[in-house]
Amino acid sequence: MFHYLDLPMPSDKSLCTYIWIDGTGELLRSKTRTVNFVPKSAEELPMWNYDGSSTYQAQGSNSDVFLKPAAVFPDPFLRGNNKLVMCETYRPNNEPTGTDNLPLVLNCQQCISCEGLCFYTVTSRNTTRAAVNRQPSLFIVIHIVHMFPQPLIYTTTCKPFGWPKGGFPGPQGPYYCGVGTGRVMGRDVVEAHYRACLYSNINVSGTNAEVMPSQWEYQVGPCVGVSASDELWMSRYILHRVAEDFGIVVTFDPKPMTGDWNGAGAHTNFSTKAMRAEGGIKAIEAAIARLAKHHKRHIEAYDPKQGRDNERRLTGHHETSSIHDFSSGVANRGCSVRIPRAVAEQNKGYFEDRRPSSNMDPYMVTEVLVRTCLLEE
Repeated sequence: MFHYLDLPMPSDKSLCTYIWIDGTGELLRSKTRTVNFVPKSAEELPMWNYDGSSTYQAQGSNSDVFLKPAAVFPDPFLRGNNKLVMCETYRPNNEPTGTDNLPLVLNCQQCISCEGLCFYTVTSRNTTRAAVNRQPSLFIVIHIVHMFPQPLIYTTTCKPFGWPKGGFPGPQGPYYCGVGTGRVMGRDVVEAHYRACLYSNINVSGTNAEVMPSQWEYQVGPCVGVSASDELWMSRYILHRVAEDFGIVVTFDPKPMTGDWNGAGAHTNFSTKAMRAEGGIKAIEAAIARLAKHHKRHIEAYDPKQGRDNERRLTGHHETSSIHDFSSGVANRGCSVRIPRAVAEQNKGYFEDRRPSSNMDPYMVTEVLVRTCLLEE
């Protein structure tokens, strides 16, 4: 492939890979087109369409679904002038498909744009950047993946990458932030993904091996506006593409292995200007009190199956809270919402919502946090 990537390309053309969320609400699809210019923004790119009956988004008798470019990133695979394009999906009547929740977030942000609010997030896009008043900051610091060998077909017989074929690795303990053969599996995939994301101007801020062997974490953010969600979705696309080159399948399932193994979450740090100011702990506690009143609504928004995925993960064990009860505490990773020790000591900062699952839709997480913590709905 490298031989072909080195072939000269016309300077006035760009290969644009349009990427969208399909009808599952979890999987990504893509197709590529040539444009006779080098796009600098999504607004310059034309709309496109695809067969929605093949992506669980339309009937065959009325199958056209339209792609509206929303965000543009440098392409780390084709490089040069070529771009990755995150898209919104619309039906012929100009209604959102219902599996792409970006329009929902845009509507929510329109409700607060008059206050000059600015997002700093790993899960959003295109919003007013005026940094005044409450200035919300959303930063998803944990996004965990598990890597599985590609040749295995049946998930019931599939073992995580690097696990022994006839059994299991040793119990959890030496794998978190581990170093060395037998303690870390899949580092090459993670390092390649890290560099590819940075090339694409995705603000990946860190990565580490997690508690379960072959389980990894990466952090995206801080970002401005709805770009946070776009960047997180695009980072998932890039991870799947990188994994193709290594013959690896990536899953974002929040609990792929039963038994005494950790699940996978997308822990979300949230703060506002008031929370970061002196004495901001009071604003943090007020937001947590509002979250406590809307626990059910958040659980339904925090995984793509309205809580059914998180039922397997939020058991009260393996560093999780119970899905049925809201709880909060300082430095307690068994709570729904954690206040870090440093925040409690400094009386300002942020809180961490530990409930979102690793396969969550970041647009939904953003939307519900804003409605509860800022709009107080």
